[in-house]
Amino acid sequence: MQPFDSARLHFRPLTAEDTAGMFELDSDPAVHRYLGGIGGQMVSEPAQSAALIEFIQQQYAENGIGRWAVILRETGEFMGWAGLKLVAGPLNGETNFYDLGYRFIPRFWSQGYGFEAARAWLDYGFETLRLPRICAYADWHNTASRRILAKIGMRQGPTFLVEGVPCIWYEADAPA
Repeated sequence: MQPFDSARLHFRPLTAEDTAGMFELDSDPAVHRYLGGIGGQMVSEPAQSAALIEFIQQQYAENGIGRWAVILRETGEFMGWAGLKLVAGPLNGETNFYDLGYRFIPRFWSQGYGFEAARAWLDYGFETLRLPRICAYADWHNTASRRILAKIGMRQGPTFLVEGVPCIWYEADAPA
């Protein structure tokens, strides 16, 4: 798992040193506005963030991939996470698929970072990991995330429920 960069972002595996940044991210109610039942619970103490990082590191060991830290190259600030993870499912009738996701601390919203990270990970999944297909889903009400997934070229699929939350499915096949 080699770290890599996009124009403004650096991507690397999460480490214990990211606990404070992960806590800032996942303790913010604005971040959880559209996550409902699909994005995990809001945390109330740093130990929960440390445990989440350990869980993601286990995904690295078991699946060779998982969500990675996103660092602003210009300043070295922890911005959030992005990446691919293997989802056993079933979800929307799918099993064993690679899910593209991203989550940023609000001060980094509305600056094109979500698009940049999503595009970088879609490319990484197809070009580096040689995946045949990448999927994603978003809360139906999260128009910003849905716009990003469409803009990077993912096809919109059906609406389905995750713990009562209406979500929209997206997918993309590896370029021929």
